[in-house]
Amino acid sequence: MLPRRLDTGMARSNTVRSGSLVNLRPSVNTVSLRRHSAILPSVLTFAVIVASGGLLLMIEKGMLNHMETPSPRGIGVKSDFIRNARNEDPIVDTEYQIVQEIRNRTIRTMCGQKNMPHSVWTLPPIQRRTVLQHILVSDKHKFLYCYVPKVACSNWKRVVKVLNGALENVDVKIKMDHKNDLVFLADLKPEEIKYRLKTYFKFMFVRDPMERLLSAYRNKFGEIEAYQKRYGVEIIKRYRKNPGKTNGDDVTFAEFLHYLLDEDVEKMNEHWMPIYNLCQPCAVTYDFIGSYERLHQDAQHVLQQIGAPAHVQFPERQTWYKPVTTQTLHYYLCNTPQKLLRDLLPKYILDFSLYTYTLPNTTSEFCRH
Repeated sequence: MLPRRLDTGMARSNTVRSGSLVNLRPSVNTVSLRRHSAILPSVLTFAVIVASGGLLLMIEKGMLNHMETPSPRGIGVKSDFIRNARNEDPIVDTEYQIVQEIRNRTIRTMCGQKNMPHSVWTLPPIQRRTVLQHILVSDKHKFLYCYVPKVACSNWKRVVKVLNGALENVDVKIKMDHKNDLVFLADLKPEEIKYRLKTYFKFMFVRDPMERLLSAYRNKFGEIEAYQKRYGVEIIKRYRKNPGKTNGDDVTFAEFLHYLLDEDVEKMNEHWMPIYNLCQPCAVTYDFIGSYERLHQDAQHVLQQIGAPAHVQFPERQTWYKPVTTQTLHYYLCNTPQKLLRDLLPKYILDFSLYTYTLPNTTSEFCRH
């Protein structure tokens, strides 16, 4: 059996990555940057790689295996402090602004290219259908939310239902119905879609691509029988030399990644389709892009922006939820064939580069720890 419960008893890492306002904030003060220059190398190194368009080239040449990935930012006591007192640490606030600006400029630069879609109507039909089916509508509070599976979307749907009056409060103990009592852009007429895209507050949330894939893998193939039968059985038959009789509940992470490598991105299941394809940030100009790593802090910002009543708060994580810890991700990535990871990264490269997530470090030195 797979070591799906590897993280039992392990402490949740408090790695923090920043949310992002797509509308650029004022430039960071130069004096402040010099004073806090110690935080810049990891962020600026990543920005230079993105700006040079060198990510894919580095993957193809295997150069990233010899690079030392910078340590995650804001670990330990400081990240707890951030959650409880936003903007009280000037160093963290400066880094927050830097990451925002890098993310904003990267999205703006890439989306400004002539061959990129500049509205949902210029997307191919299959892509347009996908994004319209993933944007939830609240006419009462005039916002659009593009939901991304495995990025707290169930809790956001609870919030949307409460704000729309379909649910009493976010803590009601009922199984989440992901369709009923929700309105999607795809349900509306073209003129209604255009009006809302132009005038409503638009937001989405992102997550480290590899962490999101691991979360989907552990949840769907470790806990959900329907996914085991629909996808697991086929994956095992396709990628295991001697599959034998299987229920699809023992898919390995490497087999899952092999499956993703051979899949057409546009036809993927939403739980592992790249965030870029789900929400199309070039075709839809989002006013706010929050991060899973700063979930409650960024969620509070969104609730304030849309004028949510004070009693509506983002739900706490369910007690049964098993988070993907840094240790768990480290284990799976370091025990996965490195060529497989290198071959898969280009499919998710826009999620890494646009949302400023560092590529996974699987060097021999890192994996020995």
